[in-house]
Amino acid sequence: MKAKNLLLTLAVGALAASCNSGSMTQTTATLKTATDTASYYLGFMYGTGMQRMGLKEPNIEAIVAGMNSAFQGKETETNPQAMEMYLNNYFQQMAMKQAEANLEKGQKFLAENAKKEGVQELVDGIQYKVIKEGNGSKPTETDVVRVHYKGTLIDGTEFDSSIKRGEPAEFPLNRVISGWTKSLKEMPVGSKWEIYIPADQAYGQRGSGPIGPNETLIFEVELLDIVTPETPANK
Repeated sequence: MKAKNLLLTLAVGALAASCNSGSMTQTTATLKTATDTASYYLGFMYGTGMQRMGLKEPNIEAIVAGMNSAFQGKETETNPQAMEMYLNNYFQQMAMKQAEANLEKGQKFLAENAKKEGVQELVDGIQYKVIKEGNGSKPTETDVVRVHYKGTLIDGTEFDSSIKRGEPAEFPLNRVISGWTKSLKEMPVGSKWEIYIPADQAYGQRGSGPIGPNETLIFEVELLDIVTPETPANK
């Protein structure tokens, strides 16, 4: 996140938090006006953003103090440019530490998982376990596939599920993470696998949304069909 955007996020979150600075652990508020509701939503989004950046336990009191200082026009010893530089460095270092920790945990998980009954290995460290064996064709990289899936982190946290949405997903096989492409190319239609994807075959150091940097991912995938594009009707 760029520093200016980060500062804006900090500001709106602190504004929401400062509405009741006497209770830093409060999770409910009386929402009588549109501004009340907007304030709560901004606070929730701020908290979610901090979680995703790895700041699990921010000092809310300090955030509120900083926000109130700005509202009251108080002078600070540090100018805004220096604050931005500090925040950039702080979150870069935090992201690096988190990436290293996630990579280590993922490697340890895969090493132990490889010893489990039924777990097999594909290319580039990708592992899988067959839940149901299909007997259809295998897709190629340029095919569009229809799948049902559920994605979790190695700690069991679910981050995505077409099953919960109640609708299968369709996508070109060469437009997803490489771990998916390489795995589904080996799956006959009708198969259901549990796939274990190392970080470098998933989202790597950048992560994605709720997926942190260097996260190893687990997907339960059922390959329902290879989709044949509709041929336009002749006029």
